[in-house]
Amino acid sequence: MKSTPLVISSVLLASMSPHLKAEEGGAGHYVPGSIATLIDLPPTKAGWVIESVFLHYEGDAGAARQLPFGGLIAANLSATSDAFLLGGFHTFESTGNAWFSVGAFVPYVWMDVDATVTTPLGPALRSDSEDGIGDITLLPFMLGYKCGDWQYNALLPIYAPTGDYERGRLANPGRNQWTFDPTVGVSYNNAKTGFNAALHTGFSINTENHDTNYKSGTVWHTELSAQQLLPVGPGFLGLGFNAFYYDQITGDSGSGATLGDFEGQTVGVGPVLTYILPVGENSFVTELRWLPELSTRKRLEGDYVWLKAVYQF
Repeated sequence: MKSTPLVISSVLLASMSPHLKAEEGGAGHYVPGSIATLIDLPPTKAGWVIESVFLHYEGDAGAARQLPFGGLIAANLSATSDAFLLGGFHTFESTGNAWFSVGAFVPYVWMDVDATVTTPLGPALRSDSEDGIGDITLLPFMLGYKCGDWQYNALLPIYAPTGDYERGRLANPGRNQWTFDPTVGVSYNNAKTGFNAALHTGFSINTENHDTNYKSGTVWHTELSAQQLLPVGPGFLGLGFNAFYYDQITGDSGSGATLGDFEGQTVGVGPVLTYILPVGENSFVTELRWLPELSTRKRLEGDYVWLKAVYQF
């Protein structure tokens, strides 16, 4: 197989997170599948990257699983969330075998949430629907270091509270807090055989939501992927999988954390389908992945569907 530029971009998700997973609202800024396969890595080619992403999530939880939402306590949750993200970044000329990039992603979010909420008069059914700009992801630091078939990565996504947020509302496009997510990883790409794999881990560190006096705990997330590339038509078809582990390692705090530590966890695995099309010296890459959650704690349980498209020039 001919060598082809596989390291394309980093889809570090701006806050499409349906705000229903772990931490306040049972959610965090980091979404499983954000950085997993070779399409998500810091580039190792000077120039520009433009990327669009569509993310769909559906999940639910029974009456026994209560979650805190903007000052409310909710159960019997059912949520659907869609987001379209548009972003890009610039990669500077190499210093030795290292490439440094900066960039940002802006999401537009659509959310529908149904739940039973606790009120002074007893349980009440609520349905909320909202859409709007979500929390922007800033990428002030992305570093990829090449060593033969191996690449070592370090990046610092910063999620800014730019999305609309309202206390007492189930559906909020924004989370009303900053999150800093230092992440490191290593990837392997054998251009001769077409086999590639990647392992990344990071920590999402949250600030306080001052509207609810709620500070979500720190989350540890790890993702593993493997793919085999096959020559198909003018490009290469990639078949593989993406597995993730998401664990809140410190408890929630503040006067608004009425359910206590509320440490959530989820694990899942699903298939990944990629197509890489060389365009002269540039590359166009599309990827589709389905990531069902297999086991959850203090969260909704559902499925993520990602569609990513990247052009590097």
